[in-house]
Amino acid sequence: MARYTGPVCRLCRAEQKKLMLKGGRCRSDKCPINKKRPAPGKDPKARPGKRSDYGIQLREKQKLKRIYGMQEKQFSLFFERALRMSGITGENLFVLLERRLDNVVYRLRFAVSRSQARQIVLHGHVTVNGKRVNVPSYLVRADDVVEIRESGKGLVVIKDALKEYGRSGIMPWLSLDPDTMKGKFLAAPRRSDITDLADIKEQMIVELYSK
Repeated sequence: MARYTGPVCRLCRAEQKKLMLKGGRCRSDKCPINKKRPAPGKDPKARPGKRSDYGIQLREKQKLKRIYGMQEKQFSLFFERALRMSGITGENLFVLLERRLDNVVYRLRFAVSRSQARQIVLHGHVTVNGKRVNVPSYLVRADDVVEIRESGKGLVVIKDALKEYGRSGIMPWLSLDPDTMKGKFLAAPRRSDITDLADIKEQMIVELYSK
């Protein structure tokens, strides 16, 4: 599947929001959002134009899609699945995105970014309930155990990423034993639990796909 290979900081500048695509760099003074750099291709002195309703909805969709590191076709398939589920479509979409294995690996602090987590999964360093899974879009279920295989426990990138667990912990729907590099997906989160993405207006994404 095709994927974006350009400069990821450009994506943050396009959305004028930290998408947390580069781990520690996003928290440092090198982040272009901290430097208040303008969107790519824009004259810093130019007056911002008024966005249409469609433009605002599109930007919300692009932000969420880029945060989770997905391409348009895959993202739309997730939306269609959320639409078929009972309940509120926007909240269903968030639940499905949070259940992705690459996202769970990132949330468990085994990686500093979702793109790094995707690589760890693709390289076969992750097991789910004792079985190796190398599909980043695999959907984790409640009570599934996600663990780093012995082949990956010596990797410096994983050990360095786990240092963040000591600083900020993990989300409440997860549990982790950092010494054994084993975590558990306790239950699917509620939309209100995903506090780091509270500013995403998922209803606008629903309205965009409903046109």
